[in-house]
This record gives sequence, C-alpha cells and structure tokens, in this order.
Amino acid sequence: MHGRILLCLRQGTGYADDLYCLPSGHLELGETIVDCAVREAREEVGVAIDPTDLRPATVVHYLSPEGRPRLGVFFATDRWPGEPYNAEPAKCGGLAWPRVDELPDNTVPYTAAGVELYRSGVSIGLRGWPELVGATA
Repeated sequence: MHGRILLCLRQGTGYADDLYCLPSGHLELGETIVDCAVREAREEVGVAIDPTDLRPATVVHYLSPEGRPRLGVFFATDRWPGEPYNAEPAKCGGLAWPRVDELPDNTVPYTAAGVELYRSGVSIGLRGWPELVGATA
C-alpha cells in the first residue's frame, strides 16, 4: 500500500499496551538484525519477507522520558507474498495501515521517532537526548 505503513496495536504484553508499533522485536542469541526483522515479520504479521527485499530505513538512538535508552534499526520493504494478518492475537489487538505521514496519536513514541527520521531522510538520529553539539535531536 503505497504511502502507508503497517502498524500493530499492542495488547497484553505489559509494554506499551494500547499503542501502535511496527512489527518488531529483540534480537535472539546468534541472530543478525536482518534475520530478526524477517523472523519478527513472520511471527507478528504472518509474512515471509525475502531478506534481499529489506532496505535500511534509519537508525534511532532513543532515550525515553523515564531515562531508558533504546537503539533501533528500522527497515523498509514493499514486497512480500500474501496478505499480512494478526498472527499474534494474544499480543496484538489488530493491524492498521495509516498513511506514513499520519500516524495515530497512540503510536509508541520510539516508533514515531523512527518513522519521522525515515520520512526526513535521516540515516541515524537521536531522539529524547539532551541537546548535543552536532546531534539530530
């Protein structure tokens, strides 16, 4: 869907419940970031993305208002077989396809930061950190 982004509504996880986020997750031991992206897409939205169809989107070093840092590597793709579906109904309240420039107000701030950087063409950015010389904050 050109100009749109797939988001998952988190529920029942204990982290950011009732907020939208991208299909995503944490690296498993011995896993590459590309393998992780492919695995998470399969687990969360039921699509088998070919690793060669992933494009680097952006990297965000995010500091939450509570002081928890997070480093995220974001990928983009517009190719996959089949239709995405909610493959984890115990963790996801549903899927949405908002316009990439009109994310829901209840989007995880970390996700919104990564999407904003991607839309702005910024390869690596900081969000939430005190202003630093030369930082993209």
